[in-house]
Parts: sequence; structure tokens; C-alpha cells
Amino acid sequence: MSTPEKNTIGRYGVWSVGLRSEDPQRRGELRDTAAELEELGYGALWLGGSSAVGHAVPLIEATERITVATSIQSIWQYDAAGTAARCKDLEAAHPGRFLLGLGVSHARFTEQYRRPYSSLAAYLDALDTAGVPAGRRVLAALGPRTLGLSRDRAAGAIPYLVTAGHVARSRDVLGEGPLLAPELGVVLEADPVRARELARGALALYLGLPNYTGNLLRLGFTEDDLADGGSDRLVDTLYAWGTEDRIRAQIEEFRSAGADHVALQVIDGGTRESLPREAWGRLAALLPA
Repeated sequence: MSTPEKNTIGRYGVWSVGLRSEDPQRRGELRDTAAELEELGYGALWLGGSSAVGHAVPLIEATERITVATSIQSIWQYDAAGTAARCKDLEAAHPGRFLLGLGVSHARFTEQYRRPYSSLAAYLDALDTAGVPAGRRVLAALGPRTLGLSRDRAAGAIPYLVTAGHVARSRDVLGEGPLLAPELGVVLEADPVRARELARGALALYLGLPNYTGNLLRLGFTEDDLADGGSDRLVDTLYAWGTEDRIRAQIEEFRSAGADHVALQVIDGGTRESLPREAWGRLAALLPA
């Protein structure tokens, strides 16, 4: 299998739960959307939520060059042997087009959740044995130990719900070589009240998950910042919103902090499964060439 080069996924991608679906009636819509996003110039499609290798297939088949990645596939939900077999099949059919994004998810969502770091390392051992090279996988990493795994046992890291400061810390741990592709929520709204309302709607789920809240506290936020839906300071740091210039500047702050690629999640008040195609077009138009 080939090793991904940073320039093959470009500077910006789309992160979306809606891009992965097992509903056969949505397959045509997903294929059309993937082709449109490739035409808009995005370099990668990050399949949000509990995604799997199979979710990438229709998107890869509908496009010519864009990278498709899971973000993330839970190590508890899909066994390593089956995952390796599906990765090999997809790589044989479409070389270099798929990245396996892995993570430990959250105790709230899985009964098997035990010793997450050791379990992730063991899963990587199993992938090694099954022949899935480190260069075709990336890890959801927040803390320094998992970032170390991303550096040593994968192509890089895909941290979620982080700040530019976390991006800089991650780059320090990873060094220059590995891929760093953080997610960043974007609210295409200039009104502060409405923008923060939309952002808090997206943030609510994560304020109940210790993996994220613990990381935010390590980054210097306080319990008060996490209370009542999140302080303005928290929301304004985690989400890019405002004028086009302001949004562009916050995205570029991630790049300046050390991100090779930014996975952009449009926050518009729709369901997590929606496909905000018009908003993705607006976002693509404001990104630097």
C-alpha cells in the first residue's frame, strides 16, 4: 500500500456525519455530493461519527482524486481483522484514496470501553500483523500519549474539538513529518448572538464527554467555561464564525499553528445527517487559493 503524502489531501477538507450513510436510497445523493465537493477543490472528505471503511466506498467510486477517511472508526465496533480485509480490498481497487481514521470513542457509547490507550495500541498491533501499514491510518488524538502513537504508529493525528493552541502542542509532539489534520467547526453567520447559538447547539453533546472536557481543561479553560452551554470565550475559540475575513483568519490560525490540513465542519443548525451543500460552496469560495 502507498503512503499518503501531505500534498495529496490539500489544505482543507470537509468533516461531516451526513457523508456516511447505510441507507441505499441516499447513495445517489452521497455520490453527487462527493463529486461536487471534489469539484469545489476540497482535498479530503472526513466521514464523521461512527464511520467505517464501507462508508467510504460510494464516495471514492464517485470521485477521481479526493481522499476519503473515517473520522472515526471506533476500535470497539469493528474488529481489526475484518477492518484490514476491507482496507486491502479498497486499496486494491482505488490505490491511495482511503485513510483509516481510528479512535477509542467514549465510555458513554460502548460497554467494552477499557484501558483505551492500551486497547488502541493492541488494535494497531493487530493491523500490523494483518498488513495494514502505518502510513494508511491516522489516529484521533488529544493527549500526548496518543499523539505519540500517531507519530510512531500511524501517518499522523486527526484531533477533534481543539484550539489553535492544541494544534501547536500537537505539532510539537508529532514533529515535522506526520500529518496533522484537526477538525474545526465553522458557522457562516456574522451575528454574534445567532452564531454562538448555533455553535452551542453543536457543542452540547461534547460538553458531556470527559475525553473532550478534560482536554479543554488542560488547555486552560475552567469549569465555568464549560458550564451553561459554554462561555463566549470557549465558543469563540473552538468555532470560526463572523465575517468572511474573520472566518478565514481563524482557519488560517490553525494552519499557522502547525496544521497541514484543516477538516472543516459546517455548523448551520441542521441535523448531523444533513448535507449543507450550499454552505460548503460558500465556504470553499472564502478559503485561500
